[in-house]
Formats: sequence, C-alpha cells, structure tokens
Amino acid sequence: MRSESRLCFSRPRGKEREVLGGKNASATLAVSDLERARDFYENTLGLATLQETPGFTLYTSGNSVVLIYPSEYAGTNQATAATWAVGGDFDAIVEDLKAKGVSFEHYDDLPETTREGDVHTAGEFRGVWFKDPDGNILNLNDVEM
Repeated sequence: MRSESRLCFSRPRGKEREVLGGKNASATLAVSDLERARDFYENTLGLATLQETPGFTLYTSGNSVVLIYPSEYAGTNQATAATWAVGGDFDAIVEDLKAKGVSFEHYDDLPETTREGDVHTAGEFRGVWFKDPDGNILNLNDVEM
C-alpha cells in the first residue's frame, strides 16, 4: 500500500520579498571531455543547444538550462548534481534511456525507500539515478511540477 503523502509547494512565510523563489534554477556540470559530454546530453538525453563556446555548452531543458563546462574536477561530486521532475512521462523516459544504454544506479540504503528493479520508491515519490560519462549523478523523478 502506498502512502498518501504528497509534496507541498508553498510560498515563503512572512512578507519577505521573493528573491529567487519565482525564478528558474539551472544545473552547472563539470565534464572532462566536452565533445563526449555533448554527445551524451544531446543524443542520449535529447537536450537542445542554446549556446556553445569553446569553454561551455548551454542547453535548454523545459524552462531551465543545463550548462556543461570542462574541468579537472569533473565527476568528483558524490551527490545528485541535476534532477528532472518528469511527472507522468516517468516510465516512458526511463524505458527510452534504458533503450539508449543508460545504466541506473541502485541505492539500497536510502531511508524509508524501497526499490523495484531500477526504480526507488518513497511514499508517492518514484525516482531513478544514473550517471553521465564523467560520473555526474543525475536523477529523474515522477513529481508533477
């Protein structure tokens, strides 16, 4: 039986002015090989190039952007670096990524979380994690935004 918990998005308390609450966030990801990363982000994930320079590539992703740039520190982050809330398209996108050869990570030590196959479940939340060619940890979840 699945829990009836829901994510709740609310406005900040008090009368403080929104600073960033109404703005889109973006992901900035270090990569070791810009061409290899471009192949992954464009051909595997299907992101569209917004701007390209020798020092970075900027992609559109929904109403946000993903920036990749070369760095000697690529792949050193051991936590989730970017997340996509894909809502009802979750299962289809997971299957598309599998068909493109993406391998999903299994985190069996997450509190109050179970895993069936590649999909982690916590209450109503379902998610998968995978890595880009440099080991940056990426997440998809079924949250509707």
